[in-house]
Amino acid sequence: MDCCKEAISSSWIYPTLILCVNGFFSAMRPSEAFLTPYLTGPDKNLTIEEVTNQIFPVWTYSYLALLFPVFLITDYARYKPIIILQGVSFIITWLLLLFARGVVAMQVMEFFYGMVTATEVAYYAYIYSVISTEHYQKATSYCRSITLVAATIAAVLGQLLVSLAHVSYFYLNAITLASLSLAFVCSFFLPMPQKSMFFHRKDAAETLQGPDKVMATFNPNEPCSCQEDRDPASADTGPTPEQQADQPQPQSHALKVLVQLSKDLRECYSSRKLLYWSLWWALATAGFNQVLNYIQVLWDFRAPSHSSAVYNGAVEAIATFLGSATSMAVGYVKLNWDLSGELALGIFSAMDAGSLFLMYFTENIWACYAGYLAFKACYMLLITIATFQIAVNLSMERYALMFGFNNFVALVIQTILTVVVVDSRGLGLDISTQFLIYGSYFTVTAGIFLIRSIYIIISTKCRNTSVAGESIDH
Repeated sequence: MDCCKEAISSSWIYPTLILCVNGFFSAMRPSEAFLTPYLTGPDKNLTIEEVTNQIFPVWTYSYLALLFPVFLITDYARYKPIIILQGVSFIITWLLLLFARGVVAMQVMEFFYGMVTATEVAYYAYIYSVISTEHYQKATSYCRSITLVAATIAAVLGQLLVSLAHVSYFYLNAITLASLSLAFVCSFFLPMPQKSMFFHRKDAAETLQGPDKVMATFNPNEPCSCQEDRDPASADTGPTPEQQADQPQPQSHALKVLVQLSKDLRECYSSRKLLYWSLWWALATAGFNQVLNYIQVLWDFRAPSHSSAVYNGAVEAIATFLGSATSMAVGYVKLNWDLSGELALGIFSAMDAGSLFLMYFTENIWACYAGYLAFKACYMLLITIATFQIAVNLSMERYALMFGFNNFVALVIQTILTVVVVDSRGLGLDISTQFLIYGSYFTVTAGIFLIRSIYIIISTKCRNTSVAGESIDH
């Protein structure tokens, strides 16, 4: 009993529990898998062209515009206010979905959904500001797992309600709004953090000099920095006092933090290994988000929802499960990722490209569903490997910084794709041709990393042969 009381009274349990409840209800959105059929159906009566070329692109633009300022404000405001703001944005989004009509109203809805996705960083960063280091792994596991569980339950529930109970899409959205309202209420019960990663660190000197604590020590023999590919002379501990005197000193603490963040970012990207993994992260995430944003439109094009049975919820549930399974499987694979990692990026990116080409060339909706399942599973596998490879040598602060910047670069690439390929002011291509472009995009991505991996393998063999020759001579 004493052990139980001690566990319940532990300071990390309460915020983790409240955040998990918030995450569960936020991800419990049974209507999301049926967004396109809802918009093009009798409730909103929009055309597929209006949805594809005028409404959905607004999400990409608003997400890009909001991501960087929200990333900084989230840390400065210490997370909780931004989680509450996300709840407000969620509720406005679904109120517009339920009761507003017309293209402009749906564009406003997409803007607020861009606010939702931009503020999502607060959910994952909050927990590190209110619990001690030894509970990070457990709390992170709970918070991430609960959202995957909720998304799976929501997709299954939505499919059952549509297929068996014949519930209309309008009432699915009403159920989603109720769930999001509960998440919003839960957010007020979160304790207010007293610190944050960058602007409100308890040890200000640690912020300005770069933290030493490593986020994930998967290999204790790895160096705990992001300078392993740099010349040793460039990895000095810092500038001399004379150099410091010559440099302009920022007056405000906020400006000092921003200057330090830019220096940290520059140092991290000076590592060739981190640079290439980040390049894949940005390229693949841009393509993945683009496919995710328009996949329902392709399904509706292949099997129009007004005349065919819709199984979007079931497919999303299976895709989420497969993505989780492949992510977990990575932890049991014993490979030298430094040697084989980029080869894996190339091979599985090629498989992503093949899945997208399948969705373009086939007229069969079931083949489209299968292609999407393969595409999402491959991406989730690779993003897990990339996360590990980037995080293993970085402090938590630097990892968060690179995560934010990589996502920003991905959004820039996605915005370019949207402007050129999707937007009616650009090419405004039909949905089928768009997926041909996305398949070609992943083909180029695969080619980059296959060529790079072949170069690494040949260089390693040549170096080993040279070393062996020198040892024989001696």
